[in-house]
Amino acid sequence: MSLAPRLDLRQSQSLVMTPQLQQAIKLLALSNLEIETFIAEEIEKNPLLESQGSGSDETPDVPAAEPEADFEGARDGPADASELIAGGGEAAGEAALDVDFAAETFHHDSPADSIGGLDGSLGISGSGGGSEDGPDFDNMGASALSLADHLMAQAGASVDGADLFIAAHLIDQIDETGYLTAPLLDIAGRLGVPLARVEAVLATVHTFDPTGVGARNLAECLALQAKEADRYDPCMARLIDNLELVARGDLARLKRLCNVDDEDLADMIRELRNYDPKPGCRYGGEPTLAVVPDIFVARRGAGWAVEINAATLPKLLVNRAYYAEISAGPQDKASKAWMSDMLASANWLVKALDQRQRTIIKVASEIVKQQEAFFLHGVAHLKPMTLRQVADVIEMHESTVSRVTSNKYLSCARGLFELKYFFTSAIQSADGGDAVSAEAVKSAIRALIQAEDPRKILSDDTLVEMLNAKGFDIARRTVAKYREAMGIGSSVQRRRQKALEGVG
Repeated sequence: MSLAPRLDLRQSQSLVMTPQLQQAIKLLALSNLEIETFIAEEIEKNPLLESQGSGSDETPDVPAAEPEADFEGARDGPADASELIAGGGEAAGEAALDVDFAAETFHHDSPADSIGGLDGSLGISGSGGGSEDGPDFDNMGASALSLADHLMAQAGASVDGADLFIAAHLIDQIDETGYLTAPLLDIAGRLGVPLARVEAVLATVHTFDPTGVGARNLAECLALQAKEADRYDPCMARLIDNLELVARGDLARLKRLCNVDDEDLADMIRELRNYDPKPGCRYGGEPTLAVVPDIFVARRGAGWAVEINAATLPKLLVNRAYYAEISAGPQDKASKAWMSDMLASANWLVKALDQRQRTIIKVASEIVKQQEAFFLHGVAHLKPMTLRQVADVIEMHESTVSRVTSNKYLSCARGLFELKYFFTSAIQSADGGDAVSAEAVKSAIRALIQAEDPRKILSDDTLVEMLNAKGFDIARRTVAKYREAMGIGSSVQRRRQKALEGVG
């Protein structure tokens, strides 16, 4: 066997993803708002890219060359941003909607435009949209005062010197719910001050607004609020010291411990409910941002119109006139190569964004087609559906469908839903009929529990029997799993809660 070095020529095949294809796959998984941020970054890096209206009045030409890599399924998508899906099971989903987009056929290009609905039929769930004066945009844009800033402003007016420094350190250890998270002994050791002085400053912090802030546990938080309301008598103190009995609904033992009758106990529990167990939550956190839909679905005749939300997708253009002007001037070899790279990158990005929209429309259209009963009649008619089912019909890979449905929301007359919501597991029908969606079963469980008699709480076994009578073949452990997933307590917990509600 020879050990001498030599050169061999071998031929092999391998699958390599080009940077352009990697970018296209990345774009597919982003939401419309993330795409908007991505486009802004690309415009800063590439001088040949501009959004519509940001450059000259002339519209640059969009290159018509085919992309270097074929994006899966995009060539089969509709040519327009909307698609009409015919009802009655007819396979008309591939035909593009023949409308004049310049005539404002689709005029709900933003959440604000969609208030009140599309011809009264399309609405976006959320508070404030249906008021006479409309949403309070000034209030929405105002920045919320943080809990720490609110407390520090009060500390500056209440203490000074070294006590102000201790107060600042205590406030820094208060979490967003208003509770002190660090032991006082540790704080005193870190600051090098007596424990009694830290306790005195904490007592001052306990007088700050909101009442109950700086408490070390729930009992102390409620006690501070009871003292503020001048209701902290010995009976209320014993009630607060035995919150675990309140949680269990052990009313008889509470009456003995507090030495009160039924009427006084009911009044004390009613008072306790008026207190805030998390006083810090009214301050601090980031303002809640409304979810912006990526896709609109509306009823059109016998079918459904599916449209990309154009309000969150700025139109990206390639300024070929600027490229021609720069190319006509004196350039060195490096500059010429750089401009060519920028042009190729811009052309590919425009193509990739167009293919992304086509793919999203194609996937969303198939979801609407398969879940038409949901859009017509509600969650009880939601069918079990998997990513593979959609992928097989539209002839795409399952991973592509998964990327399309990630972080994207669909707005319809029934509200705002994440695309992943429509993919649920199947529950076999008890009568041998078609399987039903897990979401439909959850909806049925919720309806049964909401309608239950407070004097006769439904157990999981009873729920199983009632669901079987409705045609759902489901096991007891599945009922328990779905109930817990919806945040609904067990029959014992619900019975205690009903008892407390009856007392209060």
